[in-house]
Amino acid sequence: MKLTAVFMKVPEGYIAFVEELPGANTQGATLEEARENLKEATAMVLEANRELAEKAIAGKEVTKEPFVPSS
Repeated sequence: MKLTAVFMKVPEGYIAFVEELPGANTQGATLEEARENLKEATAMVLEANRELAEKAIAGKEVTKEPFVPSS
């Protein structure tokens, strides 16, 4: 699976987001800083979503397995 990072030049530097992952957005003074910050923001969004899912299924009978979406 490939995600799309978008970087937009603004007077303060760059803003960045991942098209396919709502909430994964950040900024940076330089393009490189924005790239690094976006990696961290993406990891944080995925972890937060994982925690929310765990709370939602707590105490329920579920099956969990690896999932690789098709490209």
